[in-house]
Amino acid sequence: MTLLIDILGWIGSVLVVAAYGLNTYKKITADSLAFYGMNIVGGVFLVIYSLEKGAYANTFINVIWVLIAIPAILRYWRTTK
Repeated sequence: MTLLIDILGWIGSVLVVAAYGLNTYKKITADSLAFYGMNIVGGVFLVIYSLEKGAYANTFINVIWVLIAIPAILRYWRTTK
């Protein structure tokens, strides 16, 4: 189980950093489904990882990260239909 948690932590980290990097270099936009999806999945994986490791400050920031991304993706789905 520890290996799975560590893998989720790494995937989450890569997703969040990749979303930021891709947006910074204009490969994806900050209002795209890819950006929102990468941030939500990455954030959730990092919440799981940090809870397991007892890193509660990190858990807090990632919960906030996900809570910011959820309304943004809901708004995206409403405006694209």
